[in-house]
Amino acid sequence: PHLALSMDASHGTALALAVARRIGRALVAPTIRVGCSEHHMAFAGTLTLRPETFLSVVEDYVDSLARHGFRRVVIVPTHGGNFAPLSDGLERLRSVAGERARVEAFVDLAAVMEVWTAVAEAEAGRGAGVGGHADVAEGSILLALHPEAVRSDRVEPGRTGPLDAEVTRRLFAEGMAAISPNGILGDPTGMNAALGRRLVEALAARVVESLSVP
Repeated sequence: PHLALSMDASHGTALALAVARRIGRALVAPTIRVGCSEHHMAFAGTLTLRPETFLSVVEDYVDSLARHGFRRVVIVPTHGGNFAPLSDGLERLRSVAGERARVEAFVDLAAVMEVWTAVAEAEAGRGAGVGGHADVAEGSILLALHPEAVRSDRVEPGRTGPLDAEVTRRLFAEGMAAISPNGILGDPTGMNAALGRRLVEALAARVVESLSVP
């Protein structure tokens, strides 16, 4: 209830820029703002794409970039529902690019949670507030990027505890509302812009570490 629906897209653009700065000689393509959000459809305002539709859009992005001479395409998702489709479709994307471009994707959602938890604990003692959705991490990131899109007076805890395999299965099978009526996984208490900036940079470093040597 406290974060704008633009959270993941805003984070995606900021993270892509941070990754590009670390890689060097890189351009950032327009963010794909709508993704696979069927599990959020109980919440008003949600827009979603079918996984096949989403992957087709990414495929056309990759093909367009390859046709314009880009030799390397790095895909960095920031919406939880997009990680599995990208992981499952990565070879398809590479096939589209062929010899024209090398396609890489950061599809390790567990690594995102690991980075966020470690940084939130080290910087603010709030590792326990990380849950993966509208939590202390996402709240801090949006405060850093677009503070006007955060309603601090609506902050409240959501489902706390580890986002283990069973919870993740229920999330995508039954929907977010089934495990968190307010749509929050974790606790946004203590969110702040300084932490948000640190989270973006730390995750960018992890993304770059995961990529192959140019």
